[in-house]
Amino acid sequence: MSNPKTQKLKARLPRGFVDRSAADIRATEEMVAKIKAVYELYGFDPVETPMFEYTDCLGKFLPDTDRPNAGVFSVQDDDEQWLSLRYDLTAPLARHVAEHINEIQLPFRSYRAGWVFRNEKPGPGRFRQFMQFDADSVGAPGVGADAEMCMMFADTLEALGLKRGEYVIRVNNRKILDGVLEAIGLGGDENADQRLTVLRTVDKLDKFPVAEIRKLLGDGRFDESGDFTSGAKLASDQIDVILAMTNSLSMYVADPDEAELLRRRNLPVGERHSAFALGVPMYNGTFPHWNETSAEGIWSLAQIQDYCVSAGYYSDRIRIDPSVVRGLEYYTGPVYEAELLFPVTNEKGEVVQFGSVGGGGRYDGLVKRFTGRDVPATGFSIGVSRLMSALKNLGKLEGSETLPPVLVTVMDGDAQAMANYQRLTQKLRGAKIRAEMYQGNWKKFGNQLKYADKRGCPLAIIQGSDERANGEIQIKDLIEGKRLSGEITDNVTWRESRPAQVTVTEDEMVETVKRMLAGQAEDRARATS
Repeated sequence: MSNPKTQKLKARLPRGFVDRSAADIRATEEMVAKIKAVYELYGFDPVETPMFEYTDCLGKFLPDTDRPNAGVFSVQDDDEQWLSLRYDLTAPLARHVAEHINEIQLPFRSYRAGWVFRNEKPGPGRFRQFMQFDADSVGAPGVGADAEMCMMFADTLEALGLKRGEYVIRVNNRKILDGVLEAIGLGGDENADQRLTVLRTVDKLDKFPVAEIRKLLGDGRFDESGDFTSGAKLASDQIDVILAMTNSLSMYVADPDEAELLRRRNLPVGERHSAFALGVPMYNGTFPHWNETSAEGIWSLAQIQDYCVSAGYYSDRIRIDPSVVRGLEYYTGPVYEAELLFPVTNEKGEVVQFGSVGGGGRYDGLVKRFTGRDVPATGFSIGVSRLMSALKNLGKLEGSETLPPVLVTVMDGDAQAMANYQRLTQKLRGAKIRAEMYQGNWKKFGNQLKYADKRGCPLAIIQGSDERANGEIQIKDLIEGKRLSGEITDNVTWRESRPAQVTVTEDEMVETVKRMLAGQAEDRARATS
């Protein structure tokens, strides 16, 4: 009887996930450091929460009795409780604050960076795992906290190298739309799912034509791949009201020019707000579906605009925009979104605006789910991976230069020689020079130089038995040697010129390596200038 053939395991990456290169990781670290510096400047402190939370703490409802699958990755613990990978950093923060409500100082100003996970259909530029960097102020009830978040958002983008005109923070208030939904019969807990579908659909106004939005507010639509997305199931007259509301606001809540903003700044506060609100159709009777909830939202936007203008943040940086909705239901007031305005070429070869790289808003009810008491909160999240892609597109985030290591080669494999090679390697590291000792098959020296070439090593340290006896080493400039090799056509000339290779004592090794690396750095600088 023959043994069955062993089937090899196929190496494959799960859909919607990516491996990250050293260059991507270093660029991300550089970017995160710049974001962190702004958050610290505003008086925020770091906090960290785990990737897993109890599913009910994330606010997801179980659609069936077998497993939760409403956009989250979930597992069942050995005590039969459901755990889910966090889908954002806000819900875990709310749990953290609620759990430590008697220990922390309110307002609690914190920031955190971390991976989040979405159990959704992946697509071009849409991944199931991505990094976010959040800042939140919990226990701050005033609209001034929302305005400050928008200002910090703008300052963060500029700290990353974006210029005014390349981005804008767009601001709206969810109460405006919530009031309209109440007016057309979609208030109350029983309509929560339908309301959420409407919100997520309106949030796509900048992505889809109005005709496609109308389909999503109705029965649903088929996308280009043939997949069907179920709609909000609204009646035709309800759809008309929602679209009329967004059109009315777009017409009346126009961005004033800087002269008008400066004029308002010199008015008493009440008059400033009236100057804003008089442009909104609820005050002149052209839109009959406003209610008290909508009015609160409109006055809140007036205050945010007032605070921002007073601090010197005009509409070229922070702008009132009624199309901003944000698709998560836990937002209760002001919402804001950072949009990049410069064009890029998408995967279809079309020139489009880059779009949103993050957003946030007020979520006054999220902590209350745990504590039963009102704990106001506001915050925003930056999509690190998406923003990093945008910054690279503009050439604003090249990543800090990290040279490959100096390679200490191995000529002899006996214990004494190996210990000496390790000593030389540690001597370089002790001088803060990135170095590695070759750990492969040392018997074929040519393979070591091939390895150094593929790694991009700038220098190689070579010491045979004769050099070791004399207390000497050879240092080979692999960058210069590669250049010269193209100019030398025969072995005799090569042997006579010994290009880019010097012999020094072991005591001179560190200083010589530093000098040669500095020379290479100057060559690179000249080549890019």
